[in-house]
Amino acid sequence: MFSPQGPSLRELTVQALSSVEHGYDLLAARFDATPFRTSDRLLDAVTRTLEPLGPFDSGLDVCCGTGAGLGVLRAVCAGRVAGVDFSTGMLAEARRAHPGADLVRADALALPFGPAFDLAVSFGAFGHFLPEEQHTLFARVHASLRPGGTFAFPLPAPARVGSRAYWTLWGFDTVMRVRNALRRPPFVMYYRTFRLADVRTRLETAGFDVTLLPVEPLGRRENGSPACRLVVARKG
Repeated sequence: MFSPQGPSLRELTVQALSSVEHGYDLLAARFDATPFRTSDRLLDAVTRTLEPLGPFDSGLDVCCGTGAGLGVLRAVCAGRVAGVDFSTGMLAEARRAHPGADLVRADALALPFGPAFDLAVSFGAFGHFLPEEQHTLFARVHASLRPGGTFAFPLPAPARVGSRAYWTLWGFDTVMRVRNALRRPPFVMYYRTFRLADVRTRLETAGFDVTLLPVEPLGRRENGSPACRLVVARKG
């Protein structure tokens, strides 16, 4: 599951027993050698799906981590590329990988931007936000976009009920809930709290018009539905 360059089981345990911010600071130098980094296959597929929606000028990667999504912005944006994250360690890695990007340390629930961006993206971060925090997150992204700006992110199809992936995600969330009930500060990371119907409603409440696009390079499921959708939320 992990490369030799990745973290040890002990290091992952220490991270999981830390706060979210400190945990990612500890993991940052080895994060890209874990399966938690957004895959190049997904990044490439999202880039190909976004390209026809442009042109875009400036772009923002929300919760940019080590900067995997900044490469998508560079591919589809002609102007300024920026990333925001609250982990100093993750931003340091992003700065090494993308020296020309504007990187800002801030909480995504309090983004420090006015309406400055044409496109905002985010990859793999939404499990760190409780359902009741999602409206605040979407409202802050909305405020950071210019009129007509786009907030886009991939949302894989849910695991089939009863499948190995379904029980793996269910088990992970259960372990995290037990951990957070017993230890403080909490480490918020849940895989099953970001449901499309709820997310769409919260995006619309924040002022977005929402459409869904199939991420065709990732293929389709046995029933013909997309394996992954791109949520495209436009600011009016």
